Amino acid sequence: MISAFEQSMYKLIVETSTNLPADVRRTIAAAREAEDRATRAGLSLSTIALNIEMAESNVSPICQDTGMPTFVVHTPVGANQIIMKQEIKNAIARATKDGKLRTNSVDSLTGSNTGDNLGPGTPVIHFEQWERDEIDVRLILKGGGCENKNIQYSLPCEIEGLGKAGRDLDGIRKCVLHSVYQAQGQGCSAGFIGVGIGGDRTTGYELAKQQLFRQVEDVNPIPELQQLEEYILDKANQLGIGTMGFGGNVTLLGCKVGVNNRLPASFFVSVAYNCWAYRRQGVLLDGSTHEIESWIYEGGSAVSMAEAAVDSSEEAAEVAKPKEIVLQMPLSEEDVRALKVGDVVILNGEMHTGRDALHKHLMDHDAPIDLNGGVIYHCGPVMLKDDAGWHVKGAGPTTSIREEPYQGDIMKKFGLRAVIGKGGMGPKTLAALQEHGGVYLNAVGGAAQYYAECIKNVNGVDFSEFGIPEAMWHLQVEGFAAIVTMDSHGNSLHADVDKDSKEKLAQFKDPVFV
Repeated sequence: MISAFEQSMYKLIVETSTNLPADVRRTIAAAREAEDRATRAGLSLSTIALNIEMAESNVSPICQDTGMPTFVVHTPVGANQIIMKQEIKNAIARATKDGKLRTNSVDSLTGSNTGDNLGPGTPVIHFEQWERDEIDVRLILKGGGCENKNIQYSLPCEIEGLGKAGRDLDGIRKCVLHSVYQAQGQGCSAGFIGVGIGGDRTTGYELAKQQLFRQVEDVNPIPELQQLEEYILDKANQLGIGTMGFGGNVTLLGCKVGVNNRLPASFFVSVAYNCWAYRRQGVLLDGSTHEIESWIYEGGSAVSMAEAAVDSSEEAAEVAKPKEIVLQMPLSEEDVRALKVGDVVILNGEMHTGRDALHKHLMDHDAPIDLNGGVIYHCGPVMLKDDAGWHVKGAGPTTSIREEPYQGDIMKKFGLRAVIGKGGMGPKTLAALQEHGGVYLNAVGGAAQYYAECIKNVNGVDFSEFGIPEAMWHLQVEGFAAIVTMDSHGNSLHADVDKDSKEKLAQFKDPVFV
């Protein structure tokens, strides 16, 4: 029999995965108002708004990347934390089985996926006692793409574009601004950042992540840090990185800063980057019955994104959209060489998913199917199987830059014509696109429900032994939209935005806080 505590944890997990809280929704709605709806960034924000509504309506993951589930639990003195820990794990496994979380825990030595999101270190559970009768449980699901853009600085140091950063508030300012610049669009911007000043290397990152549990609209009680938060939010949005790194007015949605004491020899500034899919929620439980008394963060349904997402109805006619180019897969070299950066492409036909394990495998082995003219989608979907077969429950893109060592060689080896992902790729891939006749298409990061809707059938799967996220899924799609950001003529929107934002970063070199 499932205990009341385990059932409450299951409800918390499902709510966190499928329904963004109201403070996050309000912030995203404000970002849409600040962005030109007809731009690439504006269209992406419209897709994000639609995806948020679809996830709530479908009770399905907002983003396919479960990330590392991290719980912070405050318990009364005398509570049995051993039982609570096991019941949290039970709830995680159950939510995974029900398709609310992707199978996301991998053995670091063998690469084997546990299949239930359990294993050494997974999930992360922090317990603290307090002198209250209630139990407070908070959960954050922070995906791998934004986790990879976390960064830690040791002051004093020299910072690219900003010069020397000393052991003072102005040095901290430079670190935090640079953290936003270095993320570009790879962390699914527009994003939120938590900043930890001080501590040691480990506690600095813990402090930074703790800041992400704060309300978006709260005010820092320390005046100097309030000033820093407001400054960073203002100046980061002048870098021009924009949503998904497409360029634009909105790069950062929130900045929260905390401070701890430090060692005399060490001065760390740690930054935890979180994507727009800011999935965190909490519950206050009755200390005796373990039933949910209240939710910590205002419910997402209190702020509907549907009105903000009217681009799909009347308002769409009033917005000048880029021309859409409809292509049938497999693609020809002629199809691809006709594309240029900025084009919106609508794909129909069969595409194939591929992530780290597949790319590594294909370097030394044959493909299981003919990939000539094919399209590889950097995606680790959420999948469920029943008597009718496999069904896609979430299918947004993963960060592409991890495949940079392989991608160009694999495209030429197998005759692939297009790669879909997020955040762009590097010079090796760009050179291969130009030589071979290929294109990189940027999908909207985190839009798991939006893209799942485009998938009409699962035609098959290879390399299932790699685990669900890393397997090669063959997907029949209709109306799959993405933007050309790297073309076969040597052009890269990502390189252009990086260069432009670096130049803008330099204007903030002079001291501000002295």
